[in-house]
Amino acid sequence: MRIIRLKEVMETTGLGRSSIYKYAQEGSFPKPVSLGGRSSGWVLDEVEEWVIEQIAKRDQRLEEEGMRAGG
Repeated sequence: MRIIRLKEVMETTGLGRSSIYKYAQEGSFPKPVSLGGRSSGWVLDEVEEWVIEQIAKRDQRLEEEGMRAGG
C-alpha cells in the first residue's frame, strides 16, 4: 500500500485542491488519511479506483447516449 500526497492526487485525477477536499467531504472521493500533525495523504489504490470508476461512468453515459441516438 502506498500513500500519496495532495500534489500527486491532483496530478493523478486532474482535480484541484478545493475540489478534492469538497468531493471527499461529500463522500464521492476517497478521504485523506492522517499522517500525524497537519500532514495527510491518500491511499493510491483508492484514488486509482476512483479514476477507474469515473471512466466507467463516462463510458456508460456514452453507451446510453449512443443507444438513444439509435446507434
